[in-house]
Amino acid sequence: MRKRTKNKIQKSIQMLCVTALLISTVFSIDATAQEAVQDNIAKEYNEYTKCFDAINTLEDIKAQGYEIVEKHVFDIPLVTKSTEVDEDGEFLDTEVTRPIDINIISDEDAVVLQSVPTVRFVTAIDKKYHRAAVFLADKDGTIVYKTNTLECNYTIRGQLEQPIVDMVSVAFADMNHDGLMDIILIAGCVNDSGGYSGQLYKVGEVLFQKKDAISFYRDWRVNDKLNRFGMNKSAKCIISFVRDGNSTEFLYTATTEQELMDNGFRVIEEQSYWRTYEKLGQLKVLPGTFSMADYDIFMIYMVNRQGNIVWSFQPMGDMDNLYSLKGMSGKDMDGDGMKDLVVWAQYSKEGEHGELLVENRCSVYYQRTGGFDTDTDFVENYQFTSGENMEMLLSAIRAYWGWSE
Repeated sequence: MRKRTKNKIQKSIQMLCVTALLISTVFSIDATAQEAVQDNIAKEYNEYTKCFDAINTLEDIKAQGYEIVEKHVFDIPLVTKSTEVDEDGEFLDTEVTRPIDINIISDEDAVVLQSVPTVRFVTAIDKKYHRAAVFLADKDGTIVYKTNTLECNYTIRGQLEQPIVDMVSVAFADMNHDGLMDIILIAGCVNDSGGYSGQLYKVGEVLFQKKDAISFYRDWRVNDKLNRFGMNKSAKCIISFVRDGNSTEFLYTATTEQELMDNGFRVIEEQSYWRTYEKLGQLKVLPGTFSMADYDIFMIYMVNRQGNIVWSFQPMGDMDNLYSLKGMSGKDMDGDGMKDLVVWAQYSKEGEHGELLVENRCSVYYQRTGGFDTDTDFVENYQFTSGENMEMLLSAIRAYWGWSE
């Protein structure tokens, strides 16, 4: 018996040794593979950096693997000058903070462009890694400033390849009231996978011009807020935030109804009402908008008797503007005996070529024990018709769940 027990122990030890050896071999292989991947990434990044560093003239941009975004090539002034004249008819040499819209040059702007030094502005996207870059060149085509340290190049953190497919918008304005022309960029991105796969979304930023040289700097706090709180919809929207001090941040951080009102939230009174929600108590449904630049941002809040916000909804999704609110309903949709919330509205956004796109969208929020769940199945498959009304929509949702009143 003792001999058998000893043999079993020896075999167990041998098996443990073999297992440990296999595990260490696997870890060794994994470590080697990971090291090879890291080495490859470092090599690719060095090649990318080398190509960018080699760009010294406008002709070098394409030669180094970049595609120039031709629609955003401009001659821009670095300083805005006054168009006021003195008594002799000469233009006064004073700085102003009036932006010049490069896309619509007025007679007044043409005078400004002739009166100050200009540079050629070029945006380009690396064709291999889809990373954007900005170049400024003098009249001879020599690059006087360039940068690839852009917000859009950090859309996917820690990854060399980025999802940039286009530079959607470029604008120029004095954003910090120093008389110097700053740069506004909005990149268009499309992810290959994930929740927004195949959908174009925007990443905006501002490059502030330095005073003592042809150079620019980024303020990551400004860029973070304008992207995190949806203020990257257009150059006008970014200007409204950065230059004029307007912000949508309160829409996402407010904790009380009074805070919403204090910051300019406009309630849509005809759709606001008190209702008892079985798991959440008596709440006021508070839909409304906040206007910023050319956009009406639509939000819905649930407020209790103490005036505190207990839940909020953003039915707009990736759309830019509330076009019209068609209707809202607070009835049980899925047959569980608890009131849900249905929102039907038309929203608009700018298309790839600047055209206005208007869409009908339905949002359904199902009441649960701790709050609301957002519907994804019905809204993705439902097709609106030209003769639609709210009752037809509600009936379709109930039919989806297999019941009717």
